[in-house]
Order: sequence, then structure tokens, then C-alpha cells
Amino acid sequence: MNFLNEITLRYPHAISFAPGRPYDGFFETGQIFQHIQRYLDHLADNGNSPEDIRDAMFQYGPTAGRIRELIAESLRRDEDIDVAPEAVVVTVGCQEAMLLAVRALIAGRDDVLLVASPCYVGITGVARLLDVELVPVEEEEDGFRCADLEQVIQAQSARGRRPRAFYVVPDHSNPSGATMPLRTRHELLDLADRHDILVLEDSPYRLVSAGPRLPTLKALDRRRRVVHLGSFSKTLFPGARLGFAVADQPVTDATGRTGLLADELAKIKSMVTVNTSPLSQAAVAGMLLAGGGQAAGLNDRTSAFYQEAMQSTLRHLEKRFPPGVREALGVRWNAPSGGFFLTVRVPYRADNEALARSAQDFGVIWTPMSYFYPRGGGDFSIRLSTSYLTQTDISEGIERLGDHIEHEARR
Repeated sequence: MNFLNEITLRYPHAISFAPGRPYDGFFETGQIFQHIQRYLDHLADNGNSPEDIRDAMFQYGPTAGRIRELIAESLRRDEDIDVAPEAVVVTVGCQEAMLLAVRALIAGRDDVLLVASPCYVGITGVARLLDVELVPVEEEEDGFRCADLEQVIQAQSARGRRPRAFYVVPDHSNPSGATMPLRTRHELLDLADRHDILVLEDSPYRLVSAGPRLPTLKALDRRRRVVHLGSFSKTLFPGARLGFAVADQPVTDATGRTGLLADELAKIKSMVTVNTSPLSQAAVAGMLLAGGGQAAGLNDRTSAFYQEAMQSTLRHLEKRFPPGVREALGVRWNAPSGGFFLTVRVPYRADNEALARSAQDFGVIWTPMSYFYPRGGGDFSIRLSTSYLTQTDISEGIERLGDHIEHEARR
């Protein structure tokens, strides 16, 4: 990631398909103050005194978060996830939610964390930071298969290891863009119950993707096998750095007291970030209130924009690489139904050197897929992010990418 940032700074005029960030055109600075004021009015309307409201904004606040009720309500309305507010922990972005969940679940020397591979680099970083053994479950080109996960679980158990959790992004995955079919979701939940593991479901792209949505794993979860990790970075705004974990699993602590896994996450959080910024919580709460308790309605315009960006990228790839050309070159790509990312198979080793040549000689930046394979892989694939670009940028960027790919194929 440092290399990507370096390339982007070195070639500021290159068109970049690298950053998986929301489009800037949806943000207006003055909205922040409106959102916070809406939440302050909400507190006053619910009987809080001026002193209570001052305390809510200026003091640290509860470690698990001040707006758990609003988040739980939005999950119920948007995702059909019905959990008590006490099962929610408000975090500093989804990255902290990942860290807390892994730290809580992977405690023993023989415990291992399983991940669908390729996977988001954030979970890889968490595992390295916590010195947790991370075991990839390789996806096929057509996506994740439960049979492969079960085989890895059995192999790890035979080694004396204890698979504790499986991390996956079921919807419009980063980096591949793949979406898990409904049947596979049910199979995964059954497998998790059968092998006594938890599923860490990371789901940031659902509400910014147009069209019908499959149910989340958590909405299908009847045996409390899923820890749902969420974020408002893509749906509302990334600068708030607000995420959450839904952890309604019952646990028993060292004293024999039974509580929720969320309580354990909050204990760990108290030693990591103490609490999540009250101002960030207030801004997000104000937005949820503006949406009638939902985030989905606030994303009608954004999801349409991202859908058109994805479809435009696919159209331009088809135009730049008609069937005969792409067959001769060995180029192919997937066609995600939403989200920010798609992957392109290329006829050369897509490493840092190739990326540097692409940026310098052709003015286009992409992300090597090899970054997303914990134990190697993806050497001949690239990730394209479509979320941050205008239609003009997409059109010109794919032309430049095509020139780069053809040049590399002749080397």
C-alpha cells in the first residue's frame, strides 16, 4: 500500500483505478454541522438536559458507544438484522472492529484464523499485528466454495490446530468483486455450526450497490454463528471513521459470569482506543435520523452513481478488447453486480515494476492482485476500482490501460 501511495504521488496526472474510496462529489462541508445539530436536537427531544448533552459531546462516553440503539435500528430496517443494542459495539472504523474480533476469538497458541483468499489487506494486517496464524482458503474463479473451507478446517484440525473463525466479504468483495450465492450462504452457516467456528462477515458495499440484495449472513443466522462487521465509511462518509461489530454470541468469562461477546470486545476496546469519537457518532447519528433511521435511503443517488461507474468500466473494457483481441492476448475480466471493484486477468506478471511502467509510460494506475493473497498468488491479475472516477476518466483510463496491456504482452 505504501508503494501504491508513492506511485500515486509520483504521477499525479495518471488516472488511478487504485483507491477504493467514495466519490468526493457527494460531500458538502456544511452538512457535517447539520448532522451534528440534528442529533443534538434528538437528544433534547428525548428528555436530555443541556448538561447531559454537553457531557455526551465533550466527554469520553461509554466504550461500547453512544449510538448503539440507532445502529441496531438501522440494521433492523436496512438489513433485517434483529439484535439488541447491547450486542453492538461502535468502533473506530471497521478496521478496529476486525482487530477486536480477532483478538477476542484467537487467544490460544493453536488457534488459527481462516480467510477467503484473495482477501482484504486489512484482515491480513490485523493478523500480523496480533501475531495470529492466518490460513487462506483459496477461491476459484467462480467464487468461494464451502467444500474448500471444510477441507482446510479438517487439514488444520489434523495438524493439531484449532480453526476459530472464518473471515469473508460475501457481497461485492474487495478485491475480487465476487458475491456469494444464497445457497452458499446457507451452506456456510451449516458448516460453521457443524465445525463449531464463527464467521466474521465484513459487509461494507451492500448499501452502495444498486439492485436487489441477497440477505446478509447475519440476517440468515439462527444459531449465532456470525459476527457482523460493519462500516459507515462507504455508505455515509469515510472521514467519520465509524464502524461497528454485532456480536450477540453468549460467552462465559473467567469468573463464570455469562454475557455477550460484545462485552468482551468492549473490554478490549477500552485498552485500545478507550472509546469512539462522540463527534463522529453524532454526525453519523444525525444522518441516520435524516434517513428515518435507515442508511439505505441516503444511498439511492450514490448507489446509482457507482453502478453506472461499474457498468461503464465493463462497457469500455468490451470496446477496448473485443472478443478476438482479448482471446489473442489472454485478457479476461469478471462482471460484478455491484460494489467498487473488478479484476482483470492480464498476459504478464502484474508486479510493482509493471505498475511503475504503467504509471510512467501510459498514465494509468491499478492495483496488483498479488497484494491480496496472504501466501502468494494473483501474479497475473490486477484490481480495478471504479468508485472514484468520472465517466471521462473511466473512458480515457481504459484506453490507457489497453495500450499498457498490449505493450506488456509484446515485451
